[in-house]
Amino acid sequence: MSPGWEPNPGIRTGRHVAYTLHAHLVFVTRYRRGIFDDVMLRRCEEIMRAVCTDFETELKEFNGERDHVHLVVRYPPKVALSKLVNSLKGVSSRYLRAEYTGCINRVGMGSVFWSRSYFAGSCGGAPLTVVRQYIENQKRPV
Repeated sequence: MSPGWEPNPGIRTGRHVAYTLHAHLVFVTRYRRGIFDDVMLRRCEEIMRAVCTDFETELKEFNGERDHVHLVVRYPPKVALSKLVNSLKGVSSRYLRAEYTGCINRVGMGSVFWSRSYFAGSCGGAPLTVVRQYIENQKRPV
């Protein structure tokens, strides 16, 4: 490491990589049915936190409304985001349908809990304009 380098606690390192990757994920219930209450959201957060731990990722933020949830996940480069999403939705669906059968059957969701689609956006770090300016200002050899 260079003598002028100061460690940044927000940047993780591996043997050959330094990274800080965060994703904002949004999952919507099937047919946007308003199924969640506070107790169910707390249980959903517990389940998703456990899945993140299994994937060696970190659930930084979680919240939701009656028909959707928002997550901010910190993940390493070795994790394929699509596989993490698949596991988060699959595991939470299985547990929530088993534990809240009466509530879920009452709104007519059947055997599917989440919509097939989801939102994933990168977040954290500097805005694109700052990154672009930093790259443009590199001292290119002539």
